Amino acid sequence: MKIVKSFLTIGLLVANVGISAESLDKPIDIVVHRSPTCTCCGKWLAHLKQNNFTVTDVVTDNVQAIKDKYGVTQELASCHTAIVEGYVIEGHVPANDIKTLLKTKSTVVGIAVPGMVTGTPGMEMGDRIDPYKVVSFDHENHAQVFNSYEGTK
Repeated sequence: MKIVKSFLTIGLLVANVGISAESLDKPIDIVVHRSPTCTCCGKWLAHLKQNNFTVTDVVTDNVQAIKDKYGVTQELASCHTAIVEGYVIEGHVPANDIKTLLKTKSTVVGIAVPGMVTGTPGMEMGDRIDPYKVVSFDHENHAQVFNSYEGTK
C-alpha cells in the first residue's frame, strides 16, 4: 500500500511539473510602440518573437507621448516602449529579463535599458557587447538594478 501511495504522489508531482512547464511555453502578448524610422526596433521585435512573445507592433510618429503616458523619464528612455501584462518595458531589454519580471510579479512600473547600448538585443554589432544594466523603476522614479551584463572585452 505504501508503494502505491508513493507512486501516486510521484505521479501527481510529475503532472504538476508538466502543467507548470506547459504554462511557461504559452506565448506572451506584448505591445510595442516604435518610430517608423528606427531599424533596431525591428531587430528587437524579432528577438521577442524568437523567445515566444506575440508582438503587436504599433508604429507611431509620437513615441514620446507613450513614454509620457507611462512615466518613462528621459534618464530611462530608449527608442521604443512596450507594454506587457501592465508593465512598461523601455528599450532593448532581453526577453529573459521580461519573463523574470512577469514571473516575480514585482510591484515596479517596469524595466528599462536606457539609451542604445551596443550588444543588447536588437543592437548587435558583431561580437561586441558593451556592459549594461537593466533597471527597474517605480511610480516615484526610483530606479534600481534588475540585472546586469558585463559585456565582452
